[in-house]
Amino acid sequence: MPLQTHHKIIIGSFSSLVVIAFIVTGILLSTLYIQQTRNYNSLKDQLSELQTTSQSQINAISGNLLQLKTDLETSQQQTTQQISLLKASANSDFSGIINSSIPSVVTVITNSAQGTGFIVNQQGRSDYIVTNAHVLADSSGNLASGIRVITDSQNTISAQFIGFNATLDIALLKISGNYPALTLGDSGKIQIGDKVVAIGNPLGLQFSASEGIISAIHRTGINGLPYYIQTDTALNPGNSGGPLIDNEGNVIGINNFKISGGENLGFALESNYIKQAVNEISQKALNETLIA
Repeated sequence: MPLQTHHKIIIGSFSSLVVIAFIVTGILLSTLYIQQTRNYNSLKDQLSELQTTSQSQINAISGNLLQLKTDLETSQQQTTQQISLLKASANSDFSGIINSSIPSVVTVITNSAQGTGFIVNQQGRSDYIVTNAHVLADSSGNLASGIRVITDSQNTISAQFIGFNATLDIALLKISGNYPALTLGDSGKIQIGDKVVAIGNPLGLQFSASEGIISAIHRTGINGLPYYIQTDTALNPGNSGGPLIDNEGNVIGINNFKISGGENLGFALESNYIKQAVNEISQKALNETLIA
């Protein structure tokens, strides 16, 4: 039996609705897929950004931890040094400073006399020694022959004369070797009452140490210049040219002379003038500044 017209209309309408439903469903699924793809890409980008941020934060935290470790180690070293300095200052305990300074001190010997010197700078395998010029003079006031130095390990080494400053009584020597150097402190910061120690060769007693205080500063020396520290530290013949060391282990003077007939009246050229004299000698003889 053939379909009636109204049956055909109903079937056609139903088919159209099915097609439309498929189309709408396809559009909805396509839209949903696109949206999910966008959400996935957005989530992926967020995860990537979060990973980068997290790695940066981890790196920053690691860097901060390393810096904290370094700071703690530095602080510990500074604390240890401060405790040592406080101990030296409060308890007059110069034992550590003396022990660390002696390898930089030498006995200076010529065919005419002997005294003391100390190493102030290192240049490769050579070391420069400061002493008093009068230690190197013979009985006629001329440069003595056979200049040698004896180290704390009792090695005897020939020394080369570089030059001298007659006004400030400073001479510069050079030896072969590799020895630790002492640091020149700023004598402009010293104060009366500061504790000091002298290391030298009094009366041939090598590497003897004597302790005292700064009695006065800017005293006038035998050259008429107010460049000298007065100290009650015991100084005797043979101490000339040796270092006067503060409680931080820095050289603040070079022991130069004492007043005869009195007790504990020693004088040392202030370290700022040692530096000036050494650099004048090195500029003239070596064409270089030895001490920065």
